[in-house]
Amino acid sequence: MRAFLTTCLFLFLALPVWAEVEIKEVTSPKGIKAWLVEDHSIPFTALEFRFRGGTSLDAPDKRGAVYLMTGLIEEGAGDLDARAYARELEALAASFDYDASDDTVSISARFLSENRDEVADLLRTTLHQPRFESDAVERVRAQVLSGLRSDAKNPNDIAGRAFSQMAYGDHPYGADGKGTLDSVSALTRDDIVAAYEGVFARDRLYVGAVGDITAEELGVLLDKLLADFPETGAPIPGKADVTIDGGVSVVEFDTPQSVALFGQKGIDRHDPDFFAAYILNQIMGGGSLESRLMREVREERGLTYGVYSYLVPKDLASVYMGSVASGNDRIAEAITVVRDQWADIAENGVTQKELDDAKTYLTGAYPLRFDGNSRIASILAGMQMDDLPIDYIATRNDKVNAVTLEDVNRVAGELLDPEGLHFTVVGKPVGLDG
Repeated sequence: MRAFLTTCLFLFLALPVWAEVEIKEVTSPKGIKAWLVEDHSIPFTALEFRFRGGTSLDAPDKRGAVYLMTGLIEEGAGDLDARAYARELEALAASFDYDASDDTVSISARFLSENRDEVADLLRTTLHQPRFESDAVERVRAQVLSGLRSDAKNPNDIAGRAFSQMAYGDHPYGADGKGTLDSVSALTRDDIVAAYEGVFARDRLYVGAVGDITAEELGVLLDKLLADFPETGAPIPGKADVTIDGGVSVVEFDTPQSVALFGQKGIDRHDPDFFAAYILNQIMGGGSLESRLMREVREERGLTYGVYSYLVPKDLASVYMGSVASGNDRIAEAITVVRDQWADIAENGVTQKELDDAKTYLTGAYPLRFDGNSRIASILAGMQMDDLPIDYIATRNDKVNAVTLEDVNRVAGELLDPEGLHFTVVGKPVGLDG
């Protein structure tokens, strides 16, 4: 029976469930708020917990502590060592995933209704009684250090670190959230415990829940899992000063193809012009083969397999970025074409057809995001973190469609800054001085 239900669980994860996403706001008896989408068609529930702050909470001399701590959460809890813990989780046919980014530590839990109580007991133990044993610390530390050594040989990662340091300076955003070889090597168990205590607090908690659970049941579950966390955690850093100057910087790296990460100052998620900027980016280089950058850099000139742009509205700073890779002897031309397109759209705007095509793509692709309980639970938590209204899913496409050609072209003139666009190039580019 359990095997059958587990098979159904994974089949269900792949089903599109866009139609009629009805969200309820739930407040537990002890005051924990969550957004819930009830669906009793299959005995399965997905939970998503988000804690604001993420790796940005690391102290300057403790870079990587939050990331390492997050990797250790499941390495034993309570009376269970790492192996016993893994066996218990497998026996319950449940799944817990932990992740850390600049702004967030997230916990995703998926379980069958028949095991809800046992899963809740294990998850509570995981959250409140992590062991952080020395052998587990050294094992996971070794994994992180191995990843950092690998990243040091990856042109994309090298470009990302160089660009972030240039853009954000001494702010935590300017450092690698995974830490450095030196900082991770020096972290102690006390540092990991301090990171744990700084992250998990109720004043930065957001919850999404989807599946076979009622509002009353969810409230009881949330209190069991989360009510005992302290009210406040470590202070969240202040806003970052984005210091991007136009030009090119080159990081020498022995490779036949150069990677370029480019960017400028961006636009805040809550700016009234955000949707116009979002559509503008779709037209510029948002992933479609019909984008300006893809057409001009790839299709017309054959300089790359792919070129993309994307808005990055973080909690503490916003940038507008993109990436392109090309042969060392052609990357300079690719950069020129990107900057020319930036300037052309800033000055001349986009066409009505480009706007209509972008709207069609964005509104048509939006329902595809809702492809299962886990994905929806993640979206619900993200919406709360972004301070979006509870009816946002129902109204989002209306907001896209409401943007006019005049809106997009005005924002293009105000946002796009070809002179302030900076290219961080990793490789052995020909004809570029940085």
